[in-house]
Amino acid sequence: MDDMTDHATDAQRTTPHRCAWCSREIAQEGPGRRRRYCSQSCRQRAYEQRQSLKDTTIPADSVILSRTAAEELTDRLFEVRCAAEDIRAAVADGEPSDSVMELCQELVTLARDAEGVRGRSE
Repeated sequence: MDDMTDHATDAQRTTPHRCAWCSREIAQEGPGRRRRYCSQSCRQRAYEQRQSLKDTTIPADSVILSRTAAEELTDRLFEVRCAAEDIRAAVADGEPSDSVMELCQELVTLARDAEGVRGRSE
């Protein structure tokens, strides 16, 4: 049973994960607990947000976005949906697999871009 636990831990370490503040990928270095933040700056911004929410009814784990970031996220999600619809249409039309793969790569790129909206400066 310990072998299975160790194996799962090794698999988790090799799986990329993202900063809880800015959504950048974090590389795990060595054994130990996974880092939640990519930098001291992100850790500080998260702390400041938690402190500013301390005496409010807003849950501490809430994600607060500026209007600009929320609009950008909405736009990017629309792009992701359009890319997914393009893939569905290409498959339905019997497009060659290399063409469908190109559309799939574009979808992955758009989704990754959407993941990073919170970390963008305005």
